[in-house]
Amino acid sequence: METYATALSYAIPGFLGLIIIEAIVSWLMGKKVNRGLDTISSLSSGITNTLKSLMGLSIIILSYEWMVDHVAIFNIQHNWTLYVLTFIGLDFAGYWSHRWNHEFNLLWNRHIIHHSSEEFNLACALRQEISALVSIYFFLYIPIAILGVPAPVVALIAPIQFFAQFWYHTRLINKMGVLEHIIVTPSHHRVHHAINPEYIDKNYAQIFIIWDKLFGTFQAEMDAVPAVYGVKKAVKSWNPFLINFMHLWQLIKDAWRTRNWIDKIRIWFMPTGWRPKDVAEKFPVHITTDVYARTKYDTSGSKSFLVWSWVQLIITVLLMYHLLVSFADFQFVDIVGYASFLMVSIFAYTALMDRMKLSILFEVIKVAIGLLLLLNLGNWYHLSNLIP
Repeated sequence: METYATALSYAIPGFLGLIIIEAIVSWLMGKKVNRGLDTISSLSSGITNTLKSLMGLSIIILSYEWMVDHVAIFNIQHNWTLYVLTFIGLDFAGYWSHRWNHEFNLLWNRHIIHHSSEEFNLACALRQEISALVSIYFFLYIPIAILGVPAPVVALIAPIQFFAQFWYHTRLINKMGVLEHIIVTPSHHRVHHAINPEYIDKNYAQIFIIWDKLFGTFQAEMDAVPAVYGVKKAVKSWNPFLINFMHLWQLIKDAWRTRNWIDKIRIWFMPTGWRPKDVAEKFPVHITTDVYARTKYDTSGSKSFLVWSWVQLIITVLLMYHLLVSFADFQFVDIVGYASFLMVSIFAYTALMDRMKLSILFEVIKVAIGLLLLLNLGNWYHLSNLIP
């Protein structure tokens, strides 16, 4: 985890720098690709995902290290071939895990946050889940385990493969010629994030677009069909915690309400969006059918309120970065306390962005936790060592 924190401490400034560059270039081009509250929500979601990882809130059913120790048949020597095969193997696994997250009701809850923005920009790339608490796709790594790829190599290549998925979340880059046939480009990924009937559930690949072409899920972007972004059942919230679990909550309610016992069980494994007939009739849910008629979610607020929201985000980013760079110096209990304070803070200001009265309660809780930590530590996690 210390290695992961170090990698993030280098990657995050790069991500933020590119987001700022995209905002400046889009302004110069006269294209509106960002909205203030939406961008704050996206960045806040990225922070929650990072904090979840730092607290170790993931259950690994079977570790890759165990698999390679028990199923390896070959022993590839450490050369460039090993790293290339690892990258390709991880990308293949990524295609299928991504596809299944879209295709099954329960698994969609792991991924809905990434598609929840009604914008498409570099900031929305950071909308990552906190709801996938159990690692269930370990079996997809069996092929590279059989090849005997060492665990440290996977640990090195995995974040590289993940970070390489950031750059193509943009509307500012058009089609890229011959690269359109090899790698995932912004054009391909705009299709993937769109809810147009022509585009829905296409282009699952993460790096190599060849997987979609092999398995019949490829769709090229069409000039005559401008992409509309988001999810078909609009989330209507800026709060990443609510977005992460709203689909699961809908499934729980539907499973409870249906009178058919078979439906209570199969709802979890049916295609995404499937609902029992009796529940769908009695408790209808609005699903977007005319994508061009949909109004984007927004909440009213003064300029000072928008500035306040940005200040909250900036302070949270700076504190998270302090946690990252000082990670090796903290005990586990310190990490949990620090991360919990930031989690509550994010819930508070994003709930207020939604105009929820509950935000006041979480502001009070945030202040209480902060004061308790200060009184207990006598210092904010040794921050005075960096800023006397």
